Amino acid sequence: MLFSSVTFLYVFLPIVLLLYFLVPKRLKNHVLLLSSLVFYFFGEPVYTLLLLFSSLSDYAHSLLIEKHRGTKKAKLALISSVAINLAMLGFFKYADFFIETVNTLFNSSLPLTKVPLPIGISFFTFQTMSYTIDVYRGRAHAEKSLLTLATYVCLFPQLIAGPIVRYTDISAQLHERESTLDGLYLGVRRFVFGLAKKVLIANAMGELCAIFRDSADKSVGFYWVYAIAFTLQIYFDFSGYSDMAIGLGGIFGFRFPENFNYPFISRSITEFWRRWHMTLGGWFRDYLYIPLGGNRVSKARWYLNIAIVWAATGLWHGAAWNFVIWGLLFGILLILEKEKLLEGLKRAGRILPHVYVMLIVIISFVIFNADGLQGVKEDLAGLFGAAGLPGWSTETGYYLKSYAVLLALAIIGSTPLPKMLWTRFAERPLGSKLAAVFEPLSVAALMALVTAYLVDGSFNPFLYFRF
Repeated sequence: MLFSSVTFLYVFLPIVLLLYFLVPKRLKNHVLLLSSLVFYFFGEPVYTLLLLFSSLSDYAHSLLIEKHRGTKKAKLALISSVAINLAMLGFFKYADFFIETVNTLFNSSLPLTKVPLPIGISFFTFQTMSYTIDVYRGRAHAEKSLLTLATYVCLFPQLIAGPIVRYTDISAQLHERESTLDGLYLGVRRFVFGLAKKVLIANAMGELCAIFRDSADKSVGFYWVYAIAFTLQIYFDFSGYSDMAIGLGGIFGFRFPENFNYPFISRSITEFWRRWHMTLGGWFRDYLYIPLGGNRVSKARWYLNIAIVWAATGLWHGAAWNFVIWGLLFGILLILEKEKLLEGLKRAGRILPHVYVMLIVIISFVIFNADGLQGVKEDLAGLFGAAGLPGWSTETGYYLKSYAVLLALAIIGSTPLPKMLWTRFAERPLGSKLAAVFEPLSVAALMALVTAYLVDGSFNPFLYFRF
């Protein structure tokens, strides 16, 4: 079930909210768990059992870890828990990738499993692993209530596309939280703005990308239009979903961590990854990079640690070699920045570092969205004029002109400028009075506009569902 669907917005969510606010406090987690299972069942009926198994497995393992804390049995329980989560992720997401790689290397013909990928498995397995690891490290107490832990694992606002919410982020809120009118309004506002980012901007950029892919009149210029459009699409798609998840969490009294902080204003790749998908970066730092030794090792081992983390980051996004290349590209650049490049960027002013970051990011997302290694080769050749294509075409000009306003709005909207201008306006005496009236009206107008688009349109995928 998509957040950006009429069924979710006008059937599922109103029923859940009605039940949630009618039942007494002791039953609120029951409503959330039941509705989350219905939400997941709507899209993945069979794999709902996998979600329940994951909850039960990590519940049992965490109790064992806490019971035998400081002993070999606790360590074995942790290893078992992590192994089960990785086995699930490995089988459903990477089995066919491994088989295809073996077939290519050894010219064999091993049959593929062709098992469908459970939606959101990369997110909920990472969340449950962080839970048992934190219990083992003593940063969290094992949850005594299976229902409460299952509510955490299955919580529908962030279940299938993040942000990655650690148990320690919301453990207190799972037991005691308040839903206030202010929280309800702020949650609705955040949700609607995220929904608008997804439906009005990301979907439009996705349409432009689809037009490019279907075009028989490609040019170098069209490749760059596509590259910019896809970069904007994935940002507004994923940050829009994160906004919706954070907003929904706020409605139910939860405070989820932020996931994006205007990454396109960055002036280094290091800064970019502190602003993009922040919960994933934090997860890999705390549960992979630091345990590997981080930077407290020899330089050669440090390089290897970064390579492992970024290869894993690439593979987390998708079971294909173009994702590995995408991840390693950032790993190499981060090493270069940590050595000398970052110092040079700091001395290069404001514009040049920003151009460097955006050029790398745009090219990287062309690699990210390519169809395997051959697709990477073809797309990069088209991007840099090595595919025998003309520099420009009539079709390129037509679609650039058709989408120029949306592209401009998307670029401006990806910066802090709109928020900064609104804040300055609302801080003034007259502005605050006008904002008190205009803001709720704008939220209602956006919701009406989004609904009209959803009723009329058909292009409405979430890119990160495949992860």
